Amino acid sequence: MTQNSGALALFDLDNTLSDAAHRQKFLLRRPRDWHAFFAAAPKDPPLVRGVELALSTARECAVGYLTGRPERCRADTVDWLRAHGLPDGPLWMRPDSDRRRARAFKLETLRELAADRDIRLLVDDDELVCRDARRSGFRVVRADWAQPSGALRNAQEREGRT
Repeated sequence: MTQNSGALALFDLDNTLSDAAHRQKFLLRRPRDWHAFFAAAPKDPPLVRGVELALSTARECAVGYLTGRPERCRADTVDWLRAHGLPDGPLWMRPDSDRRRARAFKLETLRELAADRDIRLLVDDDELVCRDARRSGFRVVRADWAQPSGALRNAQEREGRT
């Protein structure tokens, strides 16, 4: 999906554009119920501040999506984006078998994309993703408008799941 098309702003999904709070219960179980966690994603309500930022950004440059969700969730994710009126744009997802930390996956993807695009902005809720992207020279907006989740942070950093 990588092609040169000028400036691009990238938005995360979970707790940036979508409110994943109702799914956290599946991460509190032992073992964690990843199937149920991702199966419930289509029911996420949109986060107004994130959606508004994506829509306003789309007036200035192309918008794309960079998520730690596994590739197997692509159809549901595309349907969710369309259902909530988000701008059309490319979607980069974690390969199903990739268990790296979210920041490793996302930073590698950012660097690959930056090889032939102007990455104008990254919007993400994960403080470590934001920190590492800033250190690498990317402009970042930390999505702090969702309720923080220790379970989601653990999934992103320790289990490489989202």
